[in-house]
Amino acid sequence: MCSHHNASRDERGQAFVELALVLPIFVLLLVGAAEIGRIAFATIEVSNAARAGVSYGAQNHATASDSSGIQTAAIQDGPDLTDLQAVATRACTCSSGTTITCANAAANCLAPSRIIEYVQVQTSAVVGTVFKFPGIPNSITLNGYAIMRVEQ
Repeated sequence: MCSHHNASRDERGQAFVELALVLPIFVLLLVGAAEIGRIAFATIEVSNAARAGVSYGAQNHATASDSSGIQTAAIQDGPDLTDLQAVATRACTCSSGTTITCANAAANCLAPSRIIEYVQVQTSAVVGTVFKFPGIPNSITLNGYAIMRVEQ
């Protein structure tokens, strides 16, 4: 009867040793998955912010030239990113294929050709990792980009 009791205790001891070996690996995997989820969410937020800015700017010609309004729309769409940056630019082409800039579009894109205007927004944010892992950077720069044709 004593030998059965000792075998049960040995099995319990073995289970604790196995738990002690596996638990740190399991916790590391769990923390890593949470960190990847956080970074994935931030990536989506940076991309969506670029889309929000470009959507604001593409409404009409007045909003297309409102760089500060476009940047504000982009930054307000990413409230969880404390250092979100947005840069808005315009690009114009002539439907005839003539090379133009938005500044000289009216003079260089002659009828029957039309001016085609685009709004571009580039967003970026630096996201720090919560946990410091060896060999993995402590921060990651995420970038978003969107371009949309301005409504005529």
